[in-house]
Amino acid sequence: MRPRPPIKGRGIFTGTGLILACLTATLAALAYPIWSYEDRSGTGADVLNAETVSTPYGPLSALDREFVTKVRLAGLWELPAGQQAQGKGTTEAVRTAGRHLVEGHTLLDARVRDVAAKLGLALPNEPNDQQRGWLAELNAAQGTEYDWKFANILRLAHGRVFSVVAQVRAATRNSLVRSLADDANATVLDHIQILEATGYVDFDALAREMAMAATPPVTRSPGPPGPVGDPGTVVPLSPSPVPTYTLPPAAASPPSAP
Repeated sequence: MRPRPPIKGRGIFTGTGLILACLTATLAALAYPIWSYEDRSGTGADVLNAETVSTPYGPLSALDREFVTKVRLAGLWELPAGQQAQGKGTTEAVRTAGRHLVEGHTLLDARVRDVAAKLGLALPNEPNDQQRGWLAELNAAQGTEYDWKFANILRLAHGRVFSVVAQVRAATRNSLVRSLADDANATVLDHIQILEATGYVDFDALAREMAMAATPPVTRSPGPPGPVGDPGTVVPLSPSPVPTYTLPPAAASPPSAP
């Protein structure tokens, strides 16, 4: 029996099919990342849009809301710390720094409460756990140890918030938050300079702390702003037996949107 002759063109068709298959696979591989990227969620723009709400003063992002909260929290512990320093500081420079803290946060707290009321944001009325710990540490210190702790604890706290103020000022699209960031920037810078003028700031230790503990990630607010009830009278933590400066209520109902 004679062997069957090969079919002409079979090798050509087989080779062509293989080439076409390879080209198809290559094109699919190149196209997949594009399709997958288009379907992705969670990009920076997606997160920004998902956590931003509209207000009469411009879009309000999660970072904006976090910033407003941080300004209020700063006053809740730095104001009584400054008042305490006016009595416990052993040098005129420390007592002057304390006076700057009281004056600066009295004005800044009035601003942040006005902004929060217009945006419908609830504000805290007590320092957080870390701030309570700082106040307790200052309350326990005496003499030159107090001077040193006051200057370094407050300088570290102001250094950390300074970068947050800059980030908000650079990126916010909300006019009220932008104005508040301007006020906060001027206040924080003044406090940094007056604390350094005490002569107690350990810049080497400060640099190490700033390098080891970067700014904490933004805590996302749970929802868009809306009218909030009056949380009542603020009761700031008292670090010493001397009378403390009592802040007004945190927020009022915001005006109706136009």
